[in-house]
Amino acid sequence: MADPPGCCHPCATCLLCLYSCHWITAKKEKRKGLRTTKCDCSWFLFLFCVFLFTLVWLYFAIIILNDFHNFNEFIFKQRKLWLDWSLVLLIATAVLVTYSATLLVLALCLQLCGQPLKLHWLHKTLLILTALVVAAAFTGLGMKWAEEWRSARVSLQATGPFLHIGIVGGMTVLAWPLAGFIYHTRNTGLMLFLLLVYCMAMIALYLAPLGITSPCIMEENQLPPKPALVGHRGAPMLAPENTIMSLHKAVDCDVQVFETDVMVSADGVPFLMHDEELTRTTNVQAVFPERTALNSTAFNWTDLQKLDAGSWFLERRPFPTVQSLSAGDRNQVTEQRIPSLQQVLEAAKQSNISIMFDLRPENHSDYQSFVNATLKVILQSGIPLQQVLWLPDGFREQVKQQAPSIQQVYGRKRLQNEEPLLRVNLPYQDMSSEEIRQYRQDNISVNLYVVNQPWLFSVLWCSGVSSVTTNACQVLKEMKHPIWLLPSSTYLMIWIVVDCTSFLAILWAFFLLKKCSQRRRPMESETDVLLTKINSLMQE
Repeated sequence: MADPPGCCHPCATCLLCLYSCHWITAKKEKRKGLRTTKCDCSWFLFLFCVFLFTLVWLYFAIIILNDFHNFNEFIFKQRKLWLDWSLVLLIATAVLVTYSATLLVLALCLQLCGQPLKLHWLHKTLLILTALVVAAAFTGLGMKWAEEWRSARVSLQATGPFLHIGIVGGMTVLAWPLAGFIYHTRNTGLMLFLLLVYCMAMIALYLAPLGITSPCIMEENQLPPKPALVGHRGAPMLAPENTIMSLHKAVDCDVQVFETDVMVSADGVPFLMHDEELTRTTNVQAVFPERTALNSTAFNWTDLQKLDAGSWFLERRPFPTVQSLSAGDRNQVTEQRIPSLQQVLEAAKQSNISIMFDLRPENHSDYQSFVNATLKVILQSGIPLQQVLWLPDGFREQVKQQAPSIQQVYGRKRLQNEEPLLRVNLPYQDMSSEEIRQYRQDNISVNLYVVNQPWLFSVLWCSGVSSVTTNACQVLKEMKHPIWLLPSSTYLMIWIVVDCTSFLAILWAFFLLKKCSQRRRPMESETDVLLTKINSLMQE
């Protein structure tokens, strides 16, 4: 198989060395008569599929970064080991994508140079392992973190238009090696099959925008107001979660609601704590090593005040932002203690910030006494009851009777034939853009959690959500506008231009390579005649 014009022998040799793991020169290869077999074509197809597989996983890995702190907490709960597993995920994914992409580029270059695609057995083994690793990752995601499939669907509302442009561009570039293969192959059936598949794929891509929807495709004057920010346990990227410092940092981020979790100590004092055990966010292992595994509610208030609720933040660095803390903030972190609900209500009243909380654990046998103790502290604190947002479902009617001014927030969607709910608090995966718009029309305040990434905040902003619970209040505070906003007429123009440009580029690729093929054939014929004459003379 001759090299096309512009493909030098050293380049072809180098490509063969990397792809086939053999130092075979083009001349030696001609003598050996190596050709790309059907088996080699099958391995190239497998390589292409593995590359797409890893690319899809890379997309998922980027999307689930919004919720990865929950995964870190889950691993700590199971193994008592804290690590930012998002770094491990991204590094491993980048290695797999880079490897498969490099092999694919080598294969395409070899095809353009007219060289055989003899993939080495080591590469074949690594490709199979890559496919198995990614398949295992998807399986684990589906079994342990199934809600992330819904996160991916939400993400398509933010990335759909741009993914379409990228895929069209990639398929357009693929026209070059495809045209080169078609003009070299003598298998008419295979040629027609590849052309048919490619044409069907391109037609589907050209028409794909008909099925792409995004709330951010709208006129700018239709954009709803920016959602209010609810600090998830305060500002956990800037201070230890569920502390007074975290509340103050949230106020600095213009957060309107401080979202937290309340537990009640053994002697009846409500305090702030998310986990059922104290090991993640305190130094209980050092102070009370024999009581480490006890539930947080088993400690009395005096013992809880002996615990350091801040130093873990500097030691474990739950977020990358910890590294950028000032010296003053670091000193303040080490002084944090577990705050009581009374202390937090006083700080919220002074800062004029609302507080929304869950009462945990819901399955505790003394849960009613927890409700009574919490409600008593709220009523005695003097905070305006309109600033208190009550999340717990247990004994809600009792709370309504004793403190009707407290704002009731429901962790579910409204039911049919039910009186309209005034406030709902749901995971962002549980509500579609259409439902958000409908709730907004019905004057129902919708808060969605946990929203950390700007792309997700932009989608929910365009959808018209009332507020979002976030770990990254310092990031979302700075957003003055969604990441992108396109009028439908502008998107239509982009769609037409991309499709037309792609179509013309594909025609040009097939036309140009056909010209090169036609020029090469006479030269190859003359060379064959000359070699035949030389061979005859030598035999004589």
